[in-house]
Amino acid sequence: MTSSKPGSAASRPTRTRIRQAFERAAQTYDGAADMQREICHVLLDRLAAGGPVRRLLDAGSGTGYALPLLAERFPAAERLAIDLSLAMLARTPCSCQRLVGDLERLPLAEASLDLYWSSLAVQWCDLPQVLAEARRVLRPAGRLAITSLGPETFSELRQAFAGVDAYRHTLPFHTPEEVGQMARAAGFADVVVSRRRQLAHYPDFRSLLKAVKAIGANQLGDGRRRNLMGRATFAAAEAGAEGQRTAAGLGLTYDVLILEARA
Repeated sequence: MTSSKPGSAASRPTRTRIRQAFERAAQTYDGAADMQREICHVLLDRLAAGGPVRRLLDAGSGTGYALPLLAERFPAAERLAIDLSLAMLARTPCSCQRLVGDLERLPLAEASLDLYWSSLAVQWCDLPQVLAEARRVLRPAGRLAITSLGPETFSELRQAFAGVDAYRHTLPFHTPEEVGQMARAAGFADVVVSRRRQLAHYPDFRSLLKAVKAIGANQLGDGRRRNLMGRATFAAAEAGAEGQRTAAGLGLTYDVLILEARA
């Protein structure tokens, strides 16, 4: 198992691999993204009242589930959506300006936004660079509202493969303390990082793996398996997963980190 630090270039897939993964997942994403939608509502519920929002960005917007919700909350705001995947953007359900682009290099002017919103996208990126870009494009006192994933995410999957092989099966995620430090280093004020555990359940191991793939979350950097999993390996991992079964099925943890701050 590689020991790359969370968020390091070695531990993350390339931008090309991420884009390709979400291009492939565009058709299946909405059918498998129940947890992603739940977490989106968690972030919306946490979005504090503030000054007027004239222009907002959904960063890593995917198929655009959040955009109608943000339009309802901020009906007068100009809405922008940015994602690496054109196929994801093409499925966006409401009127907005759509941009194909990278959260690490936003095609936006300085101090041009009142709200930077991102739900479950920044874990694919170099977080300090993403936060620096978010700070750059936010107006003074503009708001930052982000959900990402913490280190306990997919812990059941890691446990299932423990002792089965030496490959990485999940991304290494930042801790809440690291996220807070990065936000402050980027120049944000009033930084609050909270954490909650969301649990999905699946009837069997194959369904669990299929769901992870359907949302594009099976892309990893160095240390990933580069060949097909053999039957013996699958059976051993499946046995490891079954050892964690509860009455609700096979669980899969989303360790959700919620970052709120002001520019």
